[in-house]
Amino acid sequence: MVPLRDDNPTSITPYVTYGLIVANVLAFIYELILQQQGQLEPFFQLWAVVPQQLTASFEGTLVVTPVPEWVTLFSSQFLHAGWLHLGGNMLFLWIFGNNVEDCLGHLKYLVFYLACGALAALAQWYFSMASPIPSLGASGAIAGVMGAYILRYPTAEILTLIPLGIFTTVARIPAFFFLGFWFLQQSFYGLASLSQTNVGMAGGGIAYWAHAGGFLFGAILGPIMGLFSNSRG
Repeated sequence: MVPLRDDNPTSITPYVTYGLIVANVLAFIYELILQQQGQLEPFFQLWAVVPQQLTASFEGTLVVTPVPEWVTLFSSQFLHAGWLHLGGNMLFLWIFGNNVEDCLGHLKYLVFYLACGALAALAQWYFSMASPIPSLGASGAIAGVMGAYILRYPTAEILTLIPLGIFTTVARIPAFFFLGFWFLQQSFYGLASLSQTNVGMAGGGIAYWAHAGGFLFGAILGPIMGLFSNSRG
């Protein structure tokens, strides 16, 4: 299912959400330049989360890099593996981010977003501590936004594109069902990845635990940071 928009107006201009989208797009353009120069893989090794290296740094082993390993918990949130990866993430951020920013306010929303992304990366790291494969993308942070959104706006309608074989249809689906289904799907695949090395980040695929973990952390941090304090009813 592909979300197209939500029927949920805001009372502010979501400058932080716009800024995050621009930052992600600019970072990806820089990646394309590095790819042409043959420097993309070293760039990912430096700025994406490499679980193996993060584990070593937590254990006190010297990891020779220009930046501390913990920095990658934040820098990795602005990196993407391709156009589809970037486009999908930015679509979800565009639809769900503005309303959460409206509730939290600009500064708290930025802190919330980055915190969810870092915690989501740690959730993925926990299940793949020895993996040498870089983990990157904004999806963990955006999953946190979605976790806050489902609490604050469970009945908001999401205009959704639904593929049905060779046909497609469009329907309005309550956020509770759309986001709830997404969370259950990520959790299911995360559990499947525990027994299959070719599923998830362990095999160079999707970081399902970052998605599920980010969603849960967003649902926890959102209310703590004031998700309901300035609600519009």
